[in-house]
Amino acid sequence: MAKIWTLVEHRNGAIDSISWETLAMARQLADKSGGSVTAVILGDGVGDFAQTAFHYGADDAIVVDDPSLKDYRLETYSATLTALAQEHQPDVFLLGASDKGREIAPAVAAKLGVGLASDVLSLDMDGDKLVATRPVLVGNLVATITFGDAKPQMASLRRRVFPALEPDTARNGNVTQANVAGITPVTEVVGFEAAEGEVSLNDASIIVSGGRGVGGPEGFPTVKALADVLGGALGASRAAVDAGWIPYKHQVGQTGKTVQPDLYIACGISGAIQHLAGMKTSKVIVAINKDPEAPIFKYAKYGIVGDLFKYVPALTEAFKAELGK
Repeated sequence: MAKIWTLVEHRNGAIDSISWETLAMARQLADKSGGSVTAVILGDGVGDFAQTAFHYGADDAIVVDDPSLKDYRLETYSATLTALAQEHQPDVFLLGASDKGREIAPAVAAKLGVGLASDVLSLDMDGDKLVATRPVLVGNLVATITFGDAKPQMASLRRRVFPALEPDTARNGNVTQANVAGITPVTEVVGFEAAEGEVSLNDASIIVSGGRGVGGPEGFPTVKALADVLGGALGASRAAVDAGWIPYKHQVGQTGKTVQPDLYIACGISGAIQHLAGMKTSKVIVAINKDPEAPIFKYAKYGIVGDLFKYVPALTEAFKAELGK
């Protein structure tokens, strides 16, 4: 019977949706192996999150509620998770491949001396062994990862690949209170700067991106107008970011954000391998480009060969009329 752990991520009192996606996969593996699912929750004033985790599929919860964990810091979180894993000996530990998860997972795996499959697309159990598949070689191949005897077997799950379960408010579970690892942090969080009026690339179901074809920073308001009317996020190619036309936080690709929205509209993006690695698994891709030979068209379900400054404003106006905006 596998003991499967997941990490519940949160910020400013709100739980990151990737936590429920990870928990749904853990529930599936536990049901197949006859195991159990434990949600691990770290933070300050987070005791109520345990009940929500039960609703989304957890059997048990381990809660570390301490003021030193109010703000995320790698040293405190990784040390605490390592100590908990050494004490409780889980068989499998799953985390989301979020900004936090991509940092925590390898740190904990290294401290425990175990293997980690990162950014996985699917998971299964073969007996008591975890089997993971993940993209390699800029997404052109998919590798199958198996584990040895070291425990826990660890994996981080790509966002928006594993659908969350519908919450069952009748579910309950057992809560274990634990203590923070006794370490002295070497960093201090002095504050946060919120980005007002923007949709996160991580969470967006619709992304509209601009590339070199927008011609300069003055071209991005046209792209953003379409993103805004659709309630989506604004993205960009590396070429546009490197040119200084738009900040790095908008970059989609191998060296930017890896996204998998329901709809991805690429405006003036040729489809370099680096960019495709970050978005080609989007459910529906629409490409708008002057070059009929642009590689992006090989991955697009719908394509427009033409000037984006003609078609993007036309689409924006059409959606405004359709959506009553």
